[in-house]
Amino acid sequence: MIKLKRRAFLAGSSAVLILPALPALAVDYKEAGLLKDKVASGALPPVKDRLPANPLVIKPVESVGKYGGDWKLALVGGGSLSMLFRYQAYEPLLRYTPDWSGVTLNVAEAFDGNPDSTVYTIRLRKGMKWSDGHPYTTADVKFWYDTVLTDKRVAVTSQGHWKTAGKPAKLEVVDEQTFKVIFEKPNGMFPLQVAWSNWDHTTRCPKHYLEQFHIDYNPKADELAKQRGFQSWIAAFQSASGFQDDNAFFLNSSKKPTLNAWYFTIAPGENTERAVAERNPYYWKVDTAGNQLPYMDRIVYQMVADPQVLLLKCMQGEIDLMDQYIATPNNKSVLYDARKQGDYDFYTLTSTEANVMNFIFNLNHNDETKRKLFRNKKFRAALSTALDRQTLIDAVLVGQGAPAQPSIKEGDPLYNDQLAKQFTEYSVDKANAMLDELVPKRDGQNFRLDEKGRRLTIIFEIDQARPIFLDLFQLVIPMFQAVGIDAQMRTMDRSLWETRVRQGRDFDATAHQFGANGGVAAMLDPRYYVPTDSNAMYAPAWQLWYLDPKNANAEEPPEDTKKLLTLYDKLKATSDQAGQREIMKQILQGAAETFYVFGISQPPDGYGIVKNNMKNITKTMPNSFGWPTPAPTMPEQFYKV
Repeated sequence: MIKLKRRAFLAGSSAVLILPALPALAVDYKEAGLLKDKVASGALPPVKDRLPANPLVIKPVESVGKYGGDWKLALVGGGSLSMLFRYQAYEPLLRYTPDWSGVTLNVAEAFDGNPDSTVYTIRLRKGMKWSDGHPYTTADVKFWYDTVLTDKRVAVTSQGHWKTAGKPAKLEVVDEQTFKVIFEKPNGMFPLQVAWSNWDHTTRCPKHYLEQFHIDYNPKADELAKQRGFQSWIAAFQSASGFQDDNAFFLNSSKKPTLNAWYFTIAPGENTERAVAERNPYYWKVDTAGNQLPYMDRIVYQMVADPQVLLLKCMQGEIDLMDQYIATPNNKSVLYDARKQGDYDFYTLTSTEANVMNFIFNLNHNDETKRKLFRNKKFRAALSTALDRQTLIDAVLVGQGAPAQPSIKEGDPLYNDQLAKQFTEYSVDKANAMLDELVPKRDGQNFRLDEKGRRLTIIFEIDQARPIFLDLFQLVIPMFQAVGIDAQMRTMDRSLWETRVRQGRDFDATAHQFGANGGVAAMLDPRYYVPTDSNAMYAPAWQLWYLDPKNANAEEPPEDTKKLLTLYDKLKATSDQAGQREIMKQILQGAAETFYVFGISQPPDGYGIVKNNMKNITKTMPNSFGWPTPAPTMPEQFYKV
């Protein structure tokens, strides 16, 4: 039986789609016809030898499915590969429950914490295998720990949930299935963070494949790297492991073994028109009838240039399930009218994001003059005051929403009125008065001049695959120009945006969504309230200091930010829910006072489209990247009729 310990992590309160093992079916598991043929030819071992001793049992949402068919999806632009965690790559040790009420077991067969949340004992599934048939054991976890988490040469700066007091946890391998994670200080948030969409590396690091690229395991790794076009083994290992960023993880990855339900036979980057993932014959989950999952044979992704092309493909019935990029308020009526033509219907997405669009200024800009100005709270407050939010809501959001900053939704125990409502009153006069104190001089065209006498030009660099952002900025730019700011918009492919913005320091400003508007989600993803990871794009150097203070690109933040980071460390160390809530309230009050970012409106509930022949689809689900919609509803049990 699954044993969820409350002191260690939140257990799901709703009906969970995971059940105890099926010992009676241990010798009578069933498999897809394609795999039966391979077993008959000797190309594969029997299904009972491919499954672990204790496979994870999934109860289908509606009914036991049938094998076969392709799941037709799409990827937009060249830099949207993080979307793959939503569809086929969400297999952490623990996963979120379908209603996001907590976490439950997944790759891990057992996951227990001690009373003070300093030691977690984790047991893997005996006999579990990678997609190429090689065993998945604690040797893979130790390899990741030694070569990624703690290898300063490889220099991966994420994985903050594996650290307390700035130091990584100790890893103690007990046997081939069991390991312990030992923290110097309490880390009560660890289980909840393990389940975040793309944070758990321990299930994505096949030692037997990656060791060829690491010098400590292959003395000829440098030579191999140069043959592959890299300058050194470090660059080759970073590319092959892919933990630097999500795009790198998935690009050209068809040779990399996986634990996912489908593995790439044509990976992104290997074909310009499509990517194809086929069923994993060693997948370690079964349904209640003993059928090895997944039901569908393949996922086929069309590579599309922009959201407008994707919209047309959805209307024509070429896409089986989609919400990202197309589900804008303006598109809903268009998609509604095309339901019969496309043979699809809608599902509901409950909003979890902090705001419809967040304005993000680079507080660590390489330009000293801009950096000084952007860091001034009064400057950000002035531009927030210059926004006519109601006009933006009426024109672009079809009247859905109300003026609000990135914040917690009203009614949530964490709600902070100051954080939600400050500087949302539209007043050109007030905005001008605040700006006159900071940048009073203007040029002949009435644009303000910075302290060096340059026109104050602010370029917002925007991911071109975000149609709502593009529509909003058509109205936002004149609002900023009306108070003397030479605001401009520069759109770009997502991959360039990732390089320029998430990994850069020369950009002026950008806009993004996501974050969280309440509860546990806000504690796990506080990006707009305190800069804890690379999602805090307003403070790239400060978040780096938090994760790795010795990094050459890190910068010690000001005292008010350091105070919030200290509070967040305290939050992570607390396993008591009431204690977590009180600390988070302090963080949110600090965020109200620092006012890092500003926004337009908290988003209303959204929607997606799903073909009518798709079964076992959850009709209402959270909309989030952390809870990577729809992955926690278990796509492996989707099927077609």
